[in-house]
Amino acid sequence: MKAKIHVTLKNGVLDPQGRAIAGALHSLGFPQVEDVRQGKYIEVQVKETDRKKAEAAVEKMCAGLLANTVIENYRYEISE
Repeated sequence: MKAKIHVTLKNGVLDPQGRAIAGALHSLGFPQVEDVRQGKYIEVQVKETDRKKAEAAVEKMCAGLLANTVIENYRYEISE
C-alpha cells in the first residue's frame, strides 16, 4: 500500500520559508499573492495488505518522526 503524507505548519506558527517564497513571487510579478505556507509531501510504500494495520503504521511514523506534532499538522491517504 502507498501512503501519501502531507505535513504543514499549524496556524499561527511563523513560516519563514513561506514568507521568502511569497517575496520571490512578488518580485516575479505576482502581486496578488497574499500569503504562502509551505510544507512537506512524503510518499511511503508500506508492505502490508491490511488497511487498518497500514494506517496504524503510518500514524506511528507521522507522530514519531515525519511530523513535529508541536508545530505541525499531518494528514495522509492510503491507496493500494
